[in-house]
Amino acid sequence: MAGATEVQIAVLTNGFVYVGNVAQRDGYVEIVNAKNIRRWGTTKGLGQLAIQGPQKETILDETGVVRVPLHSVIFLIDCQEKAWRQIFG
Repeated sequence: MAGATEVQIAVLTNGFVYVGNVAQRDGYVEIVNAKNIRRWGTTKGLGQLAIQGPQKETILDETGVVRVPLHSVIFLIDCQEKAWRQIFG
């Protein structure tokens, strides 16, 4: 992941969930073009979002750049790039 900027869903402590271009830098995870996933809008959880992209009921809030210490990351889910192309180009 170091230096990578692939689209991933990041599940963080305190219930925060973001999607964006994720990279590891200097002990932090940096999420560029980050969007807070306020409402999943799925019937099959975050995996459905990762594979199929945003659903009709999904709500994404623009966040910009999010930097969190590595210890705040619970897990990352790789996203299908083409499913998120409408959001991240």
